[in-house]
Amino acid sequence: MIKKYLLLTAAFLCTSLLFSQDDLLGELDNEATDSSYELPAFKAMKIGNLQSTKIADQGDLYLIVSHRFGALKEGLDTFFGLDEANTKIQLLYSFWDGIQFSVSRESYNRTFAAAVKYRLARQSAKFPFNIVGYSTMNINTLVDETAFPALQSADRNSFAHQLLISKRFSEKFSFQVAPTYVRENLQNLNVLSEAKHNQFAVGFGGRYKLSKRVSFNAEYVYNTSRVKNNPFSDSYAFGLDIETGGHVFQLLFTNAQSTNEPGFINNAEGDILFGFNVVRVF
Repeated sequence: MIKKYLLLTAAFLCTSLLFSQDDLLGELDNEATDSSYELPAFKAMKIGNLQSTKIADQGDLYLIVSHRFGALKEGLDTFFGLDEANTKIQLLYSFWDGIQFSVSRESYNRTFAAAVKYRLARQSAKFPFNIVGYSTMNINTLVDETAFPALQSADRNSFAHQLLISKRFSEKFSFQVAPTYVRENLQNLNVLSEAKHNQFAVGFGGRYKLSKRVSFNAEYVYNTSRVKNNPFSDSYAFGLDIETGGHVFQLLFTNAQSTNEPGFINNAEGDILFGFNVVRVF
């Protein structure tokens, strides 16, 4: 009798647990379905060179390796630019929801950089845009007193501040606008006709989904503050994002060798070159 009672009790408890688990999974499914937020407009932290509105989830650590090679027009002399690689290694972490921090080292001008990116608004049924703020400080360690005898420590610094505004218009298409302010404490008057430390620009970028794991990305940054006879060009980039689980490969063509904001927004060289970003999340 006791055994029969124990068996009935165990069967009842197992049945209850199974139904409870089904109810819990159903609630989770409903929460995911009823979420008022749209899916992210972009899958990677950058469209190409330009920052996107994507922010790392809390607790996620990213390693981003970027390469920009030399100009394609050099031909076989530099194997279409592959002999002239600029490399950037970046670590990025999100301590709190909606905010991320990063540090990096780029071989272009031997630049150290730190950046913060923070969410201001998310696209939802009640609000039509994603809005994200981004600020970075760069330190050019290549410049020295030999070329600039009056060089001070602060002259090595440059800054960029951006407001990133994006919208996911459909399952396949997203677009972004990025008003930008760039400050360069030091400018080379051997190259520029006059110093213009404060410059303003507007970036435009978009993503079009080609398949489940591949998208076409393109961007253009219009610098509104260039001095006359400036040898530099407005920055652009276009290419493919390829998702492979925890990795995103970005293969692109651009006219800027630097991947830091003051570098590519103010000082894009103009000649087209090949590059890529490899993004790994842990």
